[in-house]
Amino acid sequence: MVSVIPVKEKKLIDDVKIGELPSWILMWDFTPKGIAGMFQRGYYKIFLTYVNMKKGSVPGISMVLAAYEFLNYFLSYKELKHKQLHKYH
Repeated sequence: MVSVIPVKEKKLIDDVKIGELPSWILMWDFTPKGIAGMFQRGYYKIFLTYVNMKKGSVPGISMVLAAYEFLNYFLSYKELKHKQLHKYH
């Protein structure tokens, strides 16, 4: 059966088959503006799902804070690596 939905409009989890995966990835916009748009859409999806709700909860906010802490640690790892405790004899 041939798919009627264009490859660009398919969702990864629901519609994209293994054979269509390379053409689906090549449809992405790899310009800096396109990559920034991908991050922005991901941020808003997480924000609207877990943080900005009628009944907000602690897990949503803690996920955002955990992601922030992980990113912060990743960016400052080079400086933290030099401050490791050493055993002196």
